[in-house]
Amino acid sequence: MSKKLVAYFSATGNTRELAEKLASLTGADLHEIRPKIPYTASDLDWNDERSRSTLEMKSKISRPEVENRVSDMEKYDVIYVAFPIWWYVAPRIINTFLEQYDLSGKVVVPVATSGGSGMGNTNKELSPSCMGAILKEGGVFSVISGGEDLKIWAEDTISL
Repeated sequence: MSKKLVAYFSATGNTRELAEKLASLTGADLHEIRPKIPYTASDLDWNDERSRSTLEMKSKISRPEVENRVSDMEKYDVIYVAFPIWWYVAPRIINTFLEQYDLSGKVVVPVATSGGSGMGNTNKELSPSCMGAILKEGGVFSVISGGEDLKIWAEDTISL
């Protein structure tokens, strides 16, 4: 049986709820991806062209620093990476997180929360950060998603 990890970045708490549910349903360990500099409400104002999140998302090379690491990443075979969708892709901190590790042979599964958009170009943007890994097509879920649907999706995704 593979060892699973749910690593999540949650700017407002919604993704945390989904990640906790996913970890519980799949028997995975849970890891919060914490930015070295926490995001403020003004940082997250996507209507402000000068906000931190807007500037990060405009630059494909932006890599916000992560405060913490998974100390024993080598023991995981499957890594669910949960995040809110920003500008139709994963926040750049997800690239930072993935690039910290040797992911060779691991299965990486994006899991997103969204206010209405789909995964957009998420896999295209994450692929270079997952060198050597099998990057699966992700899924977008609401925090109120039913547990059984989430569990079936998670199991089906890694068995494909």
